[in-house]
Amino acid sequence: MMQLFNNEHSYGLVAILLHWLIAIGLVALFASGLWMTTLDYYHPWYHKAPALHISVGVVVTLLVLLRIFWSLFSHSPQQLAGRVFTLMAQAMHFLLHLLPLLIAVSGYLMVTADGQGVTVFALFELPPLLEAASERADSAGKFHLWLAWSLMILSLAHAAAAVYHHIVLHDAILVRMFGCNCPPEGENNEKN
Repeated sequence: MMQLFNNEHSYGLVAILLHWLIAIGLVALFASGLWMTTLDYYHPWYHKAPALHISVGVVVTLLVLLRIFWSLFSHSPQQLAGRVFTLMAQAMHFLLHLLPLLIAVSGYLMVTADGQGVTVFALFELPPLLEAASERADSAGKFHLWLAWSLMILSLAHAAAAVYHHIVLHDAILVRMFGCNCPPEGENNEKN
């Protein structure tokens, strides 16, 4: 049975679920955001798609915040790569946590530029924190799109690095994100 918390060799169920839920959510948000720009006013999803996009975006943002909080108080598995790879991975993870938050802020600024709040699944509303300013919608929208593309490019690099570790370096970095409790090579785990 998979452990709930991270240990020295593997991520726990909480970290794994947060990782994959956020990854799927961000890719879905990116794809839906691009798709929404192709809709004309008479398309049946012209109003529904942005509302759903915004609501899912709020949920994914909360998951990212939860993941950051969890990583602050959860033991991380030991690093399997050298110092340079470890520093690169730390920088990548920092950006992969920061960019979704910046995307959320820019989306919020874009949506509330008309002075209206952000409705989340028709359950509650996040009020606008700034006065209405229609010019803010365009600049925040451009920033939102630029950040989203940056996040997708970094996510592809992140995935490519995991595959590189698995295929070229033959370490357990990739498989432990699927719940494998894999000690580093050379560590004797045989029971006598």
